[in-house]
Amino acid sequence: MGYAQLVIGPAGSGKSTYCSSLYRHCETTGRSIQIVNLDPAAEQFDYPVAMDIRELICLDDVMEELGLGPNGALMYCMEELEDNLDDWLTDELDNYMDDDYLVFDCPGQIELFSHVPVLRNFVEHLKSKNFNVCVVYLLDSQFITDVTKFISGCMASLSAMVQLELPHVNILSKMDLVTNKRDIGKYLNPQGQVLLSELNQRMAPQFFKLNKALIDLVDQYSMVSFVPLDLRKESSIQYILSQIDNCIQYGEDADVKVKDFDPEDIDD
Repeated sequence: MGYAQLVIGPAGSGKSTYCSSLYRHCETTGRSIQIVNLDPAAEQFDYPVAMDIRELICLDDVMEELGLGPNGALMYCMEELEDNLDDWLTDELDNYMDDDYLVFDCPGQIELFSHVPVLRNFVEHLKSKNFNVCVVYLLDSQFITDVTKFISGCMASLSAMVQLELPHVNILSKMDLVTNKRDIGKYLNPQGQVLLSELNQRMAPQFFKLNKALIDLVDQYSMVSFVPLDLRKESSIQYILSQIDNCIQYGEDADVKVKDFDPEDIDD
């Protein structure tokens, strides 16, 4: 059984920083993980790259040869990855042991995890190779300045959950950059009625029914739950990693180590 994290979220939410911090933490604790770059536009990394989509296709080459813009070229690259799941990705995965732990650093285009099937098919391929996969969705905590933006973030995360159909761990990243953490704290695990009240205070009466429908949807899928990530604290990284390990059942299939005893020692 292999294990994998699919790290997604809007552009600028701190996905690559999360991956590099996670790698350093695991290196310090003696745990082995492999970071995979799935962003064809990436230029530099703060972690060793175990697999790199740019060996298959590069964004700059696509833009130059096909005359596409950055977004169109990135979608083309990801579709090329989808077409090569049985070839390039399978060959790369064959280089790793059954119990290896892979972390996939994904691009930030929201289309990839909201309505196009690229990442969904990618995940299905991983599962067919006997990987337990968990989605790690990052949302910039500096984006959460009021209830409307929080609901927007919840909807984006919910869209990814419905699209990918995987265990989800939602993270509020960049908490170390937030000056007033009280403003963020109330959104970590708020009550639906509190959110609805705040929405209604900010919006005109004609939107009240829409507000209630949105809050009911969030409550129904139990999406109003984010874990704060403060990269200055090793305990914060360790807590998030334990949440992810629980989702993918990391280590639960390990053999129990039994020590042999000398019968004479037992009698003593």
